[in-house]
Amino acid sequence: MRFFLTLYLGLMLSAAAEHGFAERINGTLRKDYVKQSAAIRNLNLKPYWAEDGSSFIYRKEIKGGQRYIIVDAKTGEQKEAFDHKIMEEFFASQDKKMELHHMVFGEGYFEFRIKGDRETYQWDGEQVIKVDSPRKKQQEEQERMHRGPVSPDGKWRVDFREHNVVLVELEKGEKILTSDGKPDHYYAQVKWAPDSSRFAVMKVKAGQRRMVTVVESSPKDQLQPKVHSWRYDKPGDVIDTRAPWVFYVDGRDPLAPDLSLIENPFSLGKVWWRSDSKRLSYDYVERGYGKYYVLEADTEARSHRIAVREESDTYIFVGGNSYRYDVNDGEEYIWASERDGWNHLYLIDGKTGAVKNQITKGEWVVFDVERVDEDNRRILFIAGGMEKGKDPYYRKYYWINFDGTGLVELTPGDGTHELFLSPDDQVYLDKYSRYDMAPVYELRNLKSGSLIKEILRVDLEELKATGWQAPIAFTAKDRDGKFDVWGYVLLPKDFEPKKKYPVIENIYAGPHDQHVYKPFTVWRGAITDLAHRGFIMVRIDGKGTGKRCKEFSHFCYKNIVDAGFPDRIKWMKEAAKKYPQMDLERVGIYGGSAGGQNSTGALLFHGDFYKVAVSDCGCHDNRMDKIWWNEQWMDWPIGPHYAEQSNVTNASKLKGRLLLTVGEMDRNVDPASTYQLASALLKAGKEYELIVVPSADHGAGEQLYPRCRRVQFFEKWLGAPAPMSN
Repeated sequence: MRFFLTLYLGLMLSAAAEHGFAERINGTLRKDYVKQSAAIRNLNLKPYWAEDGSSFIYRKEIKGGQRYIIVDAKTGEQKEAFDHKIMEEFFASQDKKMELHHMVFGEGYFEFRIKGDRETYQWDGEQVIKVDSPRKKQQEEQERMHRGPVSPDGKWRVDFREHNVVLVELEKGEKILTSDGKPDHYYAQVKWAPDSSRFAVMKVKAGQRRMVTVVESSPKDQLQPKVHSWRYDKPGDVIDTRAPWVFYVDGRDPLAPDLSLIENPFSLGKVWWRSDSKRLSYDYVERGYGKYYVLEADTEARSHRIAVREESDTYIFVGGNSYRYDVNDGEEYIWASERDGWNHLYLIDGKTGAVKNQITKGEWVVFDVERVDEDNRRILFIAGGMEKGKDPYYRKYYWINFDGTGLVELTPGDGTHELFLSPDDQVYLDKYSRYDMAPVYELRNLKSGSLIKEILRVDLEELKATGWQAPIAFTAKDRDGKFDVWGYVLLPKDFEPKKKYPVIENIYAGPHDQHVYKPFTVWRGAITDLAHRGFIMVRIDGKGTGKRCKEFSHFCYKNIVDAGFPDRIKWMKEAAKKYPQMDLERVGIYGGSAGGQNSTGALLFHGDFYKVAVSDCGCHDNRMDKIWWNEQWMDWPIGPHYAEQSNVTNASKLKGRLLLTVGEMDRNVDPASTYQLASALLKAGKEYELIVVPSADHGAGEQLYPRCRRVQFFEKWLGAPAPMSN
C-alpha cells in the first residue's frame, strides 16, 4: 500500500526534485494564452444605452488601443462618440487609464466612470468635467427612505423582543402580541400589507443547525492554527421550518397558518401581499422537492388554499426549471412545468388553479423567461431545441402570446445568443457565437426580430494564424439509441494525424444544468491547458444533466452515481471512429465539486475504460454535502441508495491512478468528504495521491501548483502521443 501526501503552501513550491516544474508548465501555457488572447478583439462588446433608447455606446477594441462608438438605434449608423485624443490626454494628465466602466446618457452629454475610480465624469461634447453623480444621490435618497419593519404609512413598527412580536404605535405606545416565543421556536421577518392594516411574520421552528468545523493550519495573521465553524445543513438533518402568521393592527386575533397545507416544508418562498391588502401569497416547496405550491391566504375571510399545484413522482427543479409570474395581481399565473415531459409555460387561472391553456408546446425546452408584457399579453422567453438538427442547448429568444399564438423568433443566427434590450423596448443588440465562430453583433427590431444592421463581426483569421483550433462539435446516440448526446472534441495544438493521443474528459455531471460551454471563447481553461500539452480533450453532456426533456434529465433521480457514464463511453467510442487518433486505451478524466465526485466514480465504477483521474473538492458522499443540492436529486428521507452510491463506501473498487485535491477551508463542499474518501482508500489498501491546499476554499485544484500537478499526473500515467500503428 502506498499513499502520497503533498502540502501546497500558497504559491511556494517544494524544493524537492520536482522544483520548478510548475513554472515550466505554466510558463509555456501562459505564453500560448497571451499570444492567442492578443490575436482577437471585441469578444465582450457591451452596449451602454441612452435613457430614451435612441442610441448606445460600445467600446471597440482596435490594434494598439480602443475607440468608443455611438450607434443610432433606428438606423444602426455608427460614429466615434467623442474626441478620443482630448479624452485620453485628460486622463493621462491624472495618471489614469481611459477605460470606461460605467456609463449613463443624459441630454447632450453622457456620464461615466473609469475602472478603479469612484469619481464620476461627463463629456459635454467638448471637454471632460468631474461631476456629482445624480444616480448616487438618488441611491442615497432611496436608502434614507427605506423603512425596514416600519409600516408603509409610517405609524407602526414591529419589534421582536425575547422571541415574541411587539407592535409599536410610534406616537402612542406598544403592545406585546405574542407570549409563546422561545429560543427554538420564535418569530422573525416582517412583511407589511400595503395599507398598513396588517402584517405577516414567520414563526420559525429551529432544527439541529449542523455546524462544520475545520482547522486552518497556516493562517496568514498568526503562527498557531485557527479553528473555524459555519452553519451547514446536510441531507437528512432536522432543518428549520417556517410558517406565516398574520397580525392585525386593530387587535383582531392573529390568523394562524393552515399547517395541513405545509406538512413537510423544505422552504417557504417570499411573502407577497396583494394590492387589496387582504390576500397573502407565498410558495411552498415540500422536502424532497416532490411538491411545489403557490399558497394563498385570504386574511379577511380567514381561509387558506392552494392556488397553483405542481407535483412530481421524481422531483421539481425549483429555482432551475421553475418559473412563476403573477398576472394582474394573481388573477392568472404564468407557470413553468415539465408535466408533459418538456419544460414549458402554462397560463393558470388564479382563482381555480386550472390550466387555461398551455402557452408553449413541443419537443423543446423553455430555459427562462426574459420579460412578460402584461399590456400586450405576450412573453419574451429563452428556449433550446426548437430547430431540429441544431444543438438543443443553443439559447434562442422568442416572443409568444399568452394564448400560445404569435410565436416570433428573434435570434435567427446559427449559434447561442445573448440579448441586450433597449430601455424603450424598441430594439436590441443580439450577440451570438459558436465554438468555431466568434461573436456577431446585430441590431434588431424587438417587435418583429427583423435586422436593422450588423454592428460588428469578429474576425478569426489572426487568431487562427497562431495555431488556435476550435473545438469540434460531435453528437452520438445515448446508451439506448434514443437521445442525441452532444459534446465536443478539442484536438491538441500541433495535432499530427498520424499519431495516437491520450484522451482526457473534463466532466461535470451535475443535474442542475448542461455543462458543455457553447459560446465562442479563445481559451477553455484547463481543457485548453491539457490540449496544448498533447492530449485530445472531450466534454460531454450525458443523460442526467439538465436543459433537456424530463426523461433525459430526470434519469439522475436517486441515481447520481450513473453520471451518464454509459453515454459518455459510447460517445467516445463513436468519436474515435471519426478521429482514430483518439487512443481509448489511455483515457483520463478530471473534474471539481460534483465533477470531483464524478471523476473518482469513473475509476470506481468504470475502471476498465478510464485509467487515470484527478478529482478536486469532490462531494464524494451525498450525505456529506449541502442539503439543498443533494436532496433535490437524491430525495428525502435518506434511503440506502445514498450509501450504495457513495465513493467512500465503494473505495475498495478503485482501479487506475487517482489524484485528489482539496482546500482545507472549503465552505462549499465539506472538505471532510475528501478526507473520508482518503481514509477509506487507505483502509482498502489502494494507492492514490492527495494534495491539501492550506487556507484554500472551494476550487483549490485550480491554483497554480495543483493545476500543474494535474498536468504532470496525466503526462506521467497516460504518456505522450505515439505513432499510429499500420
